[in-house]
Amino acid sequence: MTIETVTVTRPLKVIAFICGVIVILLMIMGLASTDWLMALGWRQGLFVHCIEEGAPTPLPFNMPDPQGCYQARDVAYIKAAATLCAICLLTDIMATVLTGLGLRSQDHREKHKYYRFAVLCMGVALVCLLTALVIYPVCFATELNLGNRTTWEFGWAYGVGWGAAIFLFGGAVLLLCDKESEEIYYKERKIVRNEMGGGSSMTGMGHHGGRSV
Repeated sequence: MTIETVTVTRPLKVIAFICGVIVILLMIMGLASTDWLMALGWRQGLFVHCIEEGAPTPLPFNMPDPQGCYQARDVAYIKAAATLCAICLLTDIMATVLTGLGLRSQDHREKHKYYRFAVLCMGVALVCLLTALVIYPVCFATELNLGNRTTWEFGWAYGVGWGAAIFLFGGAVLLLCDKESEEIYYKERKIVRNEMGGGSSMTGMGHHGGRSV
């Protein structure tokens, strides 16, 4: 009896890998940007805030600095959001690498091990990112009376964070829903070949019996 192992590249896993790559790019953009929170003459990111030329005074949060970009304010929620986003980026890189290794592997057991850890990493990344995206505006609202501006808006970098969360969720769901497909296909092939082997044996026995008679 010969058992044939058939390796199939699942399109959903390829899409999950692409989602992971997109999240890496989006998170790098978000972490590097100063356009998380904006007001007249003021831009604030996770690591840097910038005061624009001619910004009306008093400046937000009573900052005494002249125009230019400076290290982010020493505020707990900004540090927490930056740390969580950095963890999200690192864990998504791990998840993407593991998904790629799973796609390359020819051993179905190794594949499922890679995919299982990739789902776990994507789940951790998603939780960290969602936490950062929630605490950032909520905690900012508590210091709004120090903003010295009547109008505030969240910039494109904050929106990029939500876009990354959507791709993370999609990638995790694709891996989770499709993680057993290759193993099932492998088992079905194995059963079919076993049945074919059994049918051949029965046919041989029938021919042998005819010759005996």
